[in-house]
Amino acid sequence: MQDFAPLVIGIDVGGTKTHLRAFVGDVPVADHVRASSGWRPHDPVTAAGWLAALVADALPAGARPTAVAVGGHACETPRQCAQIRDALQLHFDAPALVVGDAQLLVPAAGLDKGVGLVAGTGSVAVGRLPDGTAVQVGGWGAVLGDEGGAAGLVREAARAVWAAHDRGERPDALALGLVAALDVPEVPALGAALEKATDVSAEWGRHAPVVFAAAADGSALARTVIDEAGRSLAALVTRLADRGVAVDDVVVAGGTVLAQSELFDAFTDALAETVPTARARPLRVPPVEGAVTLARSLL
Repeated sequence: MQDFAPLVIGIDVGGTKTHLRAFVGDVPVADHVRASSGWRPHDPVTAAGWLAALVADALPAGARPTAVAVGGHACETPRQCAQIRDALQLHFDAPALVVGDAQLLVPAAGLDKGVGLVAGTGSVAVGRLPDGTAVQVGGWGAVLGDEGGAAGLVREAARAVWAAHDRGERPDALALGLVAALDVPEVPALGAALEKATDVSAEWGRHAPVVFAAAADGSALARTVIDEAGRSLAALVTRLADRGVAVDDVVVAGGTVLAQSELFDAFTDALAETVPTARARPLRVPPVEGAVTLARSLL
């Protein structure tokens, strides 16, 4: 029998910010938020060092964790996550677990199974097969995928505006909003403006409010883009169901889908048509709570 309370650490490394929570037993000892700049998930040694430095900054000097669980943005494969975990354990000599950040949602909601769906800057959905194997669908970045995320919305809005221009239609609220947001003189210049982005997801994604403002201003194009985004998010759940994942509970997080009721409603309407048994549950606690739950499961 151990005669001390374990120190468990949960970390949610998001695309923009990172949240760490630590507990000794049931007593909180750290609640730390910082920018995710410097996170390099495709370099396991660098990623592990970044996480170790984060823990050192957040905890009192000399504190040693008993268990650490991390949900990492852009941790896309089991192999990649295992490599970061192995490197991280060299820093702490303690049990560790590294998963994709979307895998924090189901345990954060207090559930044992279900789907975690994120639609923030990007979009992704995750679940587990009956044998525990993790399954991820979607993602793929703003250039190729992330439908329903902020960057994907802007990409599809630009396509809709270009198509309308090619049909000879006058610029509507969506076209005018994108032209103004990207600071270009006319619709044909939108492509060059988007292609100049050095951080495509972030730079495209920050213009997503234009799409929702245009819909509120009566743009049928914007309304169609939002509806299609909702259907794309529902399609992620359908793909997981087709692969054998339990999808009765879909835990939803992300600043785009939860902040924009039009998108959330479009998603739930499409979900009711494609997977009638599924229930969308907006996550009402920080995802880092899921990391803490996973860390406790390692004890």
